[in-house]
Amino acid sequence: MSPPDDGSAAGDLLNVERRLAAILSADVKDYGRLMGDDDVATVETLTAYREAMTTLISQHRGRVVDSSGDNLLAEFSSVVAAVQCSIGIQQDLTARNAALTVDRRMEFRIGVNLGEVIVDGDRIYGDGVNIAARVQGLADGGGVCISGSVCDEMSSELSLDCESIGEHTLKNIDEPVRVYRVRVGSSTRGETPPESQSAETGPGLDLCDKPSVAVLPFANMSDDPEQEHFTDGITDDIITDLAKIGGLAVVARNSAFTYKNRAVKIPDVGRELGVRYVLEGSVRKVGDQVRITAQLVDAVAGHHLWAERYDRDLNDVFGVQDEISQKIVIALKVTLAAEEEAARTR
Repeated sequence: MSPPDDGSAAGDLLNVERRLAAILSADVKDYGRLMGDDDVATVETLTAYREAMTTLISQHRGRVVDSSGDNLLAEFSSVVAAVQCSIGIQQDLTARNAALTVDRRMEFRIGVNLGEVIVDGDRIYGDGVNIAARVQGLADGGGVCISGSVCDEMSSELSLDCESIGEHTLKNIDEPVRVYRVRVGSSTRGETPPESQSAETGPGLDLCDKPSVAVLPFANMSDDPEQEHFTDGITDDIITDLAKIGGLAVVARNSAFTYKNRAVKIPDVGRELGVRYVLEGSVRKVGDQVRITAQLVDAVAGHHLWAERYDRDLNDVFGVQDEISQKIVIALKVTLAAEEEAARTR
């Protein structure tokens, strides 16, 4: 007779740590041939290239999860950083390969996916990782492929030069996955690691002709933690309304909210997300009164462009959210338009 179900299996599932992550998966094209021709030279090149890749991953605020054999797996909290890093890696390795004979060049294939992963200590598992590995297998040597989830997340980010290669049925994955090939050679993404971008040019000016902005999660300054939902709602409304403005590139919510409850430096946020402007603010609720502050910062120059404070009666939560977000959007639109016009005449 089967032992009684004590609910431990359900409890184990509830205790499993999961999170959304951008996954970079890479391996070497023709690795077997390279090892067969000259295993010592191949290992030396692989070691040097892997060190270079690890350095770039660290510079883009990612972490290497595994690097066994000719494979490398890395995790990022920002999908923008993962794609920028992938392109930066390929550009760096292309330059290194130029010094080698054609038959000794080592080309990596890279795949990037955004999905949920299961966390076990320093290791990660699940479909998020599996899809990244399968998408990697569709990339050319020296190339980058991204999944549809990455493309969707990037759609409101800075422009990305890529082409669809259709839906693919991937091994052990239930649903077909849309896959896109990134044109590494013609893309400006990831060309320079975040730490080496100059204050004069900056990521926003290098990567996009139109103003780019990230809306950081507004801080809940109330004593009541239950007000987090109201505060997050203000942030969501602003992101949604800004995204409707033509000619403005807005960082997607999932990327922006990786900075929630983190002490950050605005220039670092600008470099990591590849934006010129950052909007931050706070919400304080006392009784039936709410005070919302917002400020727009030039992440490259490091100075404030605009700031405002709003005091309102909290008779209608959604009405207050709509009113405040609309006022901020209007003010931002005017401020950004003036700033961009001034930049063009300098």
